[in-house]
Amino acid sequence: MQPAATLVSPATPRLSGLAVFVYVFVPFALGHYLSSLLRNVNAVLASQLASALALTPGQLGLLTSAFFFAFALVQLPVGMALDRYGPRRVQVAMLLVASCGAVLFAHGGGFWSLLAARAVMGCGLGGCFMAAVKAVSIWIAPSRLPSVHGYLIAVGGMGAASATMPVRAMLEYTDWRGLFVLLAGLVACTGLLIALLYPKLDDTAPARSPLSPLLPALREVWRAPGFRAVVALVLAPHAVFFGVQGLWIGRWLADVALYPEDAVAYLLYLGMAAVVFGAIAVGMITEWAGRRGMPPLDVAAAGITMFVLIQAAFVIGYRPSFPWLSVMFTLAGTVTGIDYAIVAQSMPRALTGRAATFLNLLIFIGAFLVQAGFGVVIGLWQPDLLGHAPPAAYRCAFALLVLIQVPGLWQYARRRRGVPLPAT
Repeated sequence: MQPAATLVSPATPRLSGLAVFVYVFVPFALGHYLSSLLRNVNAVLASQLASALALTPGQLGLLTSAFFFAFALVQLPVGMALDRYGPRRVQVAMLLVASCGAVLFAHGGGFWSLLAARAVMGCGLGGCFMAAVKAVSIWIAPSRLPSVHGYLIAVGGMGAASATMPVRAMLEYTDWRGLFVLLAGLVACTGLLIALLYPKLDDTAPARSPLSPLLPALREVWRAPGFRAVVALVLAPHAVFFGVQGLWIGRWLADVALYPEDAVAYLLYLGMAAVVFGAIAVGMITEWAGRRGMPPLDVAAAGITMFVLIQAAFVIGYRPSFPWLSVMFTLAGTVTGIDYAIVAQSMPRALTGRAATFLNLLIFIGAFLVQAGFGVVIGLWQPDLLGHAPPAAYRCAFALLVLIQVPGLWQYARRRRGVPLPAT
């Protein structure tokens, strides 16, 4: 990371690149790491949770997707709070809520109590990535944002990777309840780290200027051409990536590819490790393309086309490469994270918090619908004697996802050819 070039105000002291990395990037990235871990951990715990609570596929999808629903609900309040109070205060308070949610999950005694605890976790972790985006946007030059956002997404990939084989290894020493107690402690410690390390100058600067009302601000965000273009192209693929990667890729490997749990955890680990490299590569490619006059949305369109084609391979049951399909799904899906950088670059600084969280609201509502809806579709088929859903169920579910994403690519292609689209 290079020295900071864009700060809160002219009176704010300049931090060196190392100071920005240590005091800004590291503590907020750690929060995003734990958020991704907790978001994806049910993919490995799914069989244990299903057997312990006798869950149907629909209930398992609802339990896991409650995180997304709660995550989405807090996005607009979080955006307002980030713009008003700064990332330090907001993130510390929310991580304490998330820690309480993890403790409640560890002590949950049934489906509804676990559902409520999962929702509390989603509320508390709802600001992790957006607070990190807001924090680095204050101290990092706009031209560096694609790479830095790529690094943040890579850290999230590490968190998701830690939810696979490392979690599987931890279960050799404790059960899933003990695991969540440990995670609750780590979340609380991360909040303390942010409180101690992050520069406090940012906490008071936003409070000196009143915020515009929420609805006019959101209308301004929505009317921005860059925001509308991002939503049209990237929103559906991003929701699919989050909704499927966090649960159903693991179940597909178990039900369709018929891999044992150890092999499923290993392949999920490879997939999440691929997110790390993919996120960094997307940031570097975007900056390289930008220097040659290629807009970030073109990079996104190319990656999303590949992402949809990989899902089409799930539909046709491309059996020779079952293991690599799961890895390629997560690798190609990392391109959807480019939407945050595009929005951060295109919006005024006073609206970056609300713009980012408005985008997150749309993404996580979509992820909730994808994850819960995927389970409903799978539940339409009768499982076999071992509890495996048939391949036809997954083919149908993936086919529906492909159909959802194709219109965005079609509209993008028409815009690139200069064909006018109907006014909305």
